Amino acid sequence: MSKNLKKLPLKKILIRSTNWIGDAIMTTPAVRTIKENFPDAEITMLALPWMTDVFSASPYVDKIFSYDRAKKHHGIKGMLRLSQELRECSFDAAILLQNAFEAAFIAFLAGIPVRAGYRRDGRSLFLNHGITIRDETRKLHQVYYYQKMLEDLGLTCGSNDLFLQLPENEKEWAIEYKKKKDSGLVIGINPGAAYGPAKCWPAERYGELAALLHKKTGAHFVVFGTEADTETGNIIAGHDKDIIDNMAGKTTLARAMSLIDICDVFVTNDSGLMHVAAALQRPLVAIFGSTDAVATGPFSENALVLQKKMSCQPCLKKECSKGHFRCMLDISVEEVAEEVIRHIDITR
Repeated sequence: MSKNLKKLPLKKILIRSTNWIGDAIMTTPAVRTIKENFPDAEITMLALPWMTDVFSASPYVDKIFSYDRAKKHHGIKGMLRLSQELRECSFDAAILLQNAFEAAFIAFLAGIPVRAGYRRDGRSLFLNHGITIRDETRKLHQVYYYQKMLEDLGLTCGSNDLFLQLPENEKEWAIEYKKKKDSGLVIGINPGAAYGPAKCWPAERYGELAALLHKKTGAHFVVFGTEADTETGNIIAGHDKDIIDNMAGKTTLARAMSLIDICDVFVTNDSGLMHVAAALQRPLVAIFGSTDAVATGPFSENALVLQKKMSCQPCLKKECSKGHFRCMLDISVEEVAEEVIRHIDITR
């Protein structure tokens, strides 16, 4: 069977989203590519509930199908229920941006005629438009990983720029939030990372950074994160609660993204919200330790990556196996502050 999807009369396309915010942001050029190649097709995004805000306002997605894996679609029975619900939608094709076996198996159970994605994770049997990953693709940024797959499926890939459109009501709320701050200068701090502590610059240093930057710029600070980051946010805000708002765990993803959009600079670990800031083209200082900035760094010309090159880096581990954590600890508060101030000066 030909792998050229563009030759097929596809009118209803299901895209299986990735499960992490950062990965989903890095797929946005691919989502745009799919819509541009099939402008008359109805595009439905199958995504976990916490991912829907990434695509809810996108002009390249017509519908969102929530995969409620925790409740309605939990377990084997839930997977079968989901497959039946998808079958009733009569999709012509499923394009799987998620790599998992489960993604291909569900599309197969749903009886979707065209099932396209990378051949990996033991799922080749369920793909009739399977693509082998190019060796050169493995050396590139993750944005190209998705675009190269679509290229091999016969689609014409346009811009590789990240794309994120925010709900208007949340954008207005964030603008009003910034207007209330005395200095008018807002710096975002994102101290968390889902993968593990090896990706996290110490919370105490983020607090010292905020105190130092306030002395130099008079800025106000917003701490971002999930509910799991609340205590970390409290440590940072404890340096001066008058100038630091701990918003970790207090916002929806849509509101957090809108707050990032009003930040004059965003200081962050390697995380999902880092990719949000990159997509919104905010001035960005990213602190990297255990991970690979070439593959998953901020895909933006407004971003700077601070990283100490070491023989064991990138190890891609959740915790420092050497026990010294130097890749992060060797990055000083003063060094980060200098880069943040430089980014502020650029935007003024």
